[in-house]
Amino acid sequence: MRLDLRPILHVPGASLPFDFTLDLSGLDFYGERPFAHPVRITGAVRNMADALLLEGSAETTLELVCDRCLKPFRQEMHLPVSTLLAETLEDEENDEIVLLDNGEVDLDEVFTTAAVLNMDAKHVCSEDCKGLCPTCGADLNEGSCGCKPERDPRFAALAQLLDKENE
Repeated sequence: MRLDLRPILHVPGASLPFDFTLDLSGLDFYGERPFAHPVRITGAVRNMADALLLEGSAETTLELVCDRCLKPFRQEMHLPVSTLLAETLEDEENDEIVLLDNGEVDLDEVFTTAAVLNMDAKHVCSEDCKGLCPTCGADLNEGSCGCKPERDPRFAALAQLLDKENE
């Protein structure tokens, strides 16, 4: 959604609200598509003495797969976004200011970028998730699997000594 800011560009104290839904279902994160539901975007752009401030939030429910136990789970996402907008940039290296295009800002681009940068590389269904057994693949959240713990190959000689003592 493109928001035309020309009516408030030169009016200190003026504000322009926005409220829309954004479809991010096509975004691929390592083979997964967590944005299965529409993202609700709300907020406003305010002229603060010739500085345009965009403040808003993105809210949705993410459909994720736990990286430890491989079970699907849902997670609520509430992402606050705050950024400065400008017609021209004095410092071309500044990534924190969004440049207007003919007095308009592309809200889809601003909020899509914020959502992508906010995504974690790993997703865990709970902090105490035990994951899967590396030997048999059993879900350790449902109980122990009965596999013997693997011995570190660096201690193989010591393990042989222990085995001889136990005989």
